Amino acid sequence: MRVGVSLPVREMQGDVGAIKAFAQAAEELGLTHLRVPEQIFRPGGPLYEPMTMLSLIAGVTEKIELVPSVIVLPARQTVLFAKQAATLDALSGGRLRVGVGVGNQEIEYGAQGADFGSRGERVEEQIELLRRLWTEEAVEFDGKWDKVSGAGIDPLPEQRPIPIWIGASGVPVQRIRRRIGRQADGWFNLCTPEEFPEVRDDIYRAAEEAGRDPATLGMEAGVAVVGPREHEWQSRVAGWREIGLTHLCLRTLGGGLKVDEHIGRLQQAAAEIPNT
Repeated sequence: MRVGVSLPVREMQGDVGAIKAFAQAAEELGLTHLRVPEQIFRPGGPLYEPMTMLSLIAGVTEKIELVPSVIVLPARQTVLFAKQAATLDALSGGRLRVGVGVGNQEIEYGAQGADFGSRGERVEEQIELLRRLWTEEAVEFDGKWDKVSGAGIDPLPEQRPIPIWIGASGVPVQRIRRRIGRQADGWFNLCTPEEFPEVRDDIYRAAEEAGRDPATLGMEAGVAVVGPREHEWQSRVAGWREIGLTHLCLRTLGGGLKVDEHIGRLQQAAAEIPNT
């Protein structure tokens, strides 16, 4: 199981030095990936645009995987996002794993001139087009929302294609389960361990129906190492490992830590991760 960490961006209050130091500390501790959140247009505390912020982090790290989770993809222009992701992947040496979702904030869609009601159908088309744009020099694509002819992205990303994971809030509905099984390389799980098996099995069935091997799909959950459940974080890590998750994300956010306390708590947690 690969263990990474969520960057506590809001709690760092826009402190760029603290953001860089946290990312570098995570890499030095041997954590495999760094997740950053997405929020373009609504209140909720200081939060930089994730692809831009990850470009900064790519420049001060060497190995850690860079994971925006999750990009509200239907609110964005597909070809432009494909170019941004391809650039970040190439400049970072192939370290990008893209998380995508449809979001639930209509205000963000309106502010970006995108349609909220069609977001589920559109993201499925976008995922198909992104993979084409990341692997083909000249793309012919005639979709409902995007049409591309005789052109492509140059340079192509290091990874061809960049891995696409899907995120959904709570227990995903059946359509999202089918989307994950049919289209994704993995998914970010927010279910409880008790809810997880049913969701996983539905996703696996959808993968098999699409002629895909379910064993190739990644699965990631999060565990807070601070806050009201701090006393049980190690047992939760061990439980997810036993269930068979491929990835886990530690969180130092939500416990009221000061900006300069996050790295120390992360160092402590990294030293205490159970191996069995």
